[in-house]
Amino acid sequence: MKFSFIDNNKPSRRRVLRDAITLALAASPLANLVNAAGKAGAPASNAEEVTFAAGPRPLVQYPQKRPLTLVTTRPPHLETPFAVFNEGPITPNDAFFVRYHLANFPTSIDPDTYRLTIKGSVKTPLSLSLAELKALAEPVEVVAVNQCSGNSRGFSMPRVFGAQLGNGSMGNARWLGVPLKAVLEKAGVKADARQVTFRGLDKPVLASTPEFIKALDIGHALGGEPMIAWSMNGTDLPFLNGYPIRLVVPGYFGTYWVKHLSEIEVVDHTYDGFFMAKGYRVPDNDCLCIAPGTTAAQTKPISKMPVRSFITSVKQGDVLPLNTPVVLKGIAFDGGDGINTVQLSVDGGKSWREAQLGQDLGRFSFREWTLPVTFAHKGATQLMVRATNRAGEMQPLRADWNPGGYRRHVVETSHVTVA
Repeated sequence: MKFSFIDNNKPSRRRVLRDAITLALAASPLANLVNAAGKAGAPASNAEEVTFAAGPRPLVQYPQKRPLTLVTTRPPHLETPFAVFNEGPITPNDAFFVRYHLANFPTSIDPDTYRLTIKGSVKTPLSLSLAELKALAEPVEVVAVNQCSGNSRGFSMPRVFGAQLGNGSMGNARWLGVPLKAVLEKAGVKADARQVTFRGLDKPVLASTPEFIKALDIGHALGGEPMIAWSMNGTDLPFLNGYPIRLVVPGYFGTYWVKHLSEIEVVDHTYDGFFMAKGYRVPDNDCLCIAPGTTAAQTKPISKMPVRSFITSVKQGDVLPLNTPVVLKGIAFDGGDGINTVQLSVDGGKSWREAQLGQDLGRFSFREWTLPVTFAHKGATQLMVRATNRAGEMQPLRADWNPGGYRRHVVETSHVTVA
């Protein structure tokens, strides 16, 4: 396998895979397992000890990343260790989760020859260089959560097929780029346009495997929120998070956030490729759920994220002090309506107290919250957190179920002991 050696003296390439050759290990990550101290060797046990049927999940290290929790190696799926979310509302680039759908993904990209193609039902097909894309419109920035549709799937009961994910397939970042709307308007969308499809550089290994192509309705694509981003938290996108450009769809699940974006096509019909027509679908009813063992009468593509919240300062099994003030801390987010309130229960749901919300970084962002509590009774107890958004949507006390294990947003419970 050949890799590009990048001339770091050229400003346009300064941040381009400075360790490009080590990305060879991304195709064979078992050669790059590290322990928590960063030393080469056998996989380390995750300190969080998130354990599913396959046993404890190791920490592994890929280029441009700190040790992350291994889900799958081919294609790579790496989760953010949950303790990272207690460090602040912005997820650091080197801790941001990684998810690919197809195992044949690029390991080196030359930004000087990279092109973004816009074609289909447009008046002027385009082939834009990165410089032309960046000059197309005034850059915009949004702080937005990217969350895998199957985040937390491993906690589904009954269990469902698919990667058994913990809570770390999500992250929150500052994304900088140009509105998708500006690119489409430059090409001139024709009147018969119905959807816009997006393709990246990852490809199937086998001819029988469907290509990963996603679609947005034309109204959404032209609505101003979706963007083509080249910067993440003030620097170039990490390679494994989509360098040099990716689609950012604020409020929508990460399945739409196509990485290494290379082709945009405007179509005059509803796109029926596998990852829209068969994959990433949920029951088409009010709760987007069904009873286990039943079949949905109708389904529709997953789209907007529901309201969700976590306690980040306490983990399962922690021992908390008696009669001593403790500040509980966490995050909440939703699909763009914005967080209205966060409530905590320290007695297993018998009573609820409202937390104080932290800085508002935008309606698509994590919103930090805090609540000082003093435990007056010894013994085991349950900490519960629930958020309500500005549209009045509140997290349910019972988990919804669907065959894909998608969009988990039940009230989370942490079992702790006061002593």
